Amino acid sequence: MAPGHVAYGLGAQYGLRVTAETVLAWERGVAQPDERELKALSGVLWCAPGELLSAASTLREHRLAKGVGPEDLARTLGMSPAAYLRIEESGRWRGNERQAAALCTALEMSAAQFLTATGRNEELAELLNRAVTTRWQAYVKPVAKLVPLDRVLVEDVLAQLHADYQSLMVSTLSWSNTGRGGAGTAEGTGQDFLDRVVEQFWRTAGL
Repeated sequence: MAPGHVAYGLGAQYGLRVTAETVLAWERGVAQPDERELKALSGVLWCAPGELLSAASTLREHRLAKGVGPEDLARTLGMSPAAYLRIEESGRWRGNERQAAALCTALEMSAAQFLTATGRNEELAELLNRAVTTRWQAYVKPVAKLVPLDRVLVEDVLAQLHADYQSLMVSTLSWSNTGRGGAGTAEGTGQDFLDRVVEQFWRTAGL
């Protein structure tokens, strides 16, 4: 359907004053429709709202993709709509562990998607870096608080990552001591592991 026809449909069926240029901007990803416009657009194009969104990366995009209103989602989480919308607008999660699990269930998000949507990947990376290079046991609680996963699973994953990193460092150092590796081999290989530690975390968790 041409942008002009879409714009006409939005006006005739939903009373929205949208120009063909605006519709074209939505198509190109230069601009995004608001919640009302997205619902109307899905009606005009006979599709689900989620089909009009690229891969969701924010809480708002995940919510819109599922067609859930902020009031209904806030009720499910046990918080006020205003409090939830502040979280959505800031992109920073302020709820507790129970609410995080409820959010993932309601929006069908994986734990990895939840962390991305709430801007916590860097925080997780920092905790994991410390866990694999020092005593992993000290980081079970902060990691479990950060990610909506069972604590026992978090323990198992941290223990495995720590063992993998330490084994890598030992084998790399042994290789270097034989003269078959460069001076920076151990450091470089260890840093490569740390750079990918979040990815390793989710893979080890089976997610």
